[in-house]
Amino acid sequence: MEKLNFPNFNIRLKNKENKHFIFDIIRKKWFLLTPEEWVRQHCIHYLVYKKHYLKSFINVEKKILVNGINKRYDIVVFSKNADVLVLVECKSPKISINQDVFDQISKYNLTFKSKYLMVSNGLSHYFCAVNYKTKNYLFLTEIPNYENT
Repeated sequence: MEKLNFPNFNIRLKNKENKHFIFDIIRKKWFLLTPEEWVRQHCIHYLVYKKHYLKSFINVEKKILVNGINKRYDIVVFSKNADVLVLVECKSPKISINQDVFDQISKYNLTFKSKYLMVSNGLSHYFCAVNYKTKNYLFLTEIPNYENT
């Protein structure tokens, strides 16, 4: 897998029957190593080990109903009060981050009402705070640490 624009993390990998797998520290399972999964696991490690979000407050790849259609979000981080703090959309490094990706996370966020959004393809990362009163986004240089949310 290609080098991503994240700090180095101790991510567990294994080979089985000529296939590569990666261990998810949240779901506590091995998953087929795809480019998107590579990015997803780096985002998880970034949130847990760099930004200090609690593993027990993170959900990964769960179903959500968006406009009557079943979808799957990548990562949601909850507060201790069960409010959504961070909604993360992960893409393969080969996918450029464009308006379609921002539209996708915005649609998901109609359900979640997250305080912060993160979009990453592993090479480029975008972070923003959502202001629900003015109905706009404030782009940030990084997501705040858990203790500052």
